[in-house]
Amino acid sequence: MGVSGLAVLVPVLVWLVADPVWGHRLRIVDGERTLDIGVVAVGLAALLAALAGWGLLAALERFGVRRARAVWTGVAVAVLALSFLPLTGDGMDGGTRAVLALMHLAVAAVLIPGLRRQAASAAASPASGTPRTAPDGDNLAEASRRRR
Repeated sequence: MGVSGLAVLVPVLVWLVADPVWGHRLRIVDGERTLDIGVVAVGLAALLAALAGWGLLAALERFGVRRARAVWTGVAVAVLALSFLPLTGDGMDGGTRAVLALMHLAVAAVLIPGLRRQAASAAASPASGTPRTAPDGDNLAEASRRRR
């Protein structure tokens, strides 16, 4: 199973423990409306995060951004921090808050090191069709041309 698949599976497992096993419904109440957070929403949100993370990392590397993996990691950590802002609002109990926070952390714990490692191994493989990069994230071909 790839990094993206694992990033979807982990929060779904958290949801399975919280909702069906422990019996804690994940709910957000906004006035008269109630939003039940189900397994499909959890999986889709995780998949969206995985695809967005992968796409950004691929774009940074494709366009030769210096130290692309380091830049991407900084952006990923910032997005993780921002993802907690909605959890500070009203309309959910402490259990829902804790489970959602755990899901956010679980997805990040899989995606950040997993996509970095995947990008590093793809960069090291000349047959992959992607530019090879130095340990500092520089494109080796570009660095070689600049030195000439």
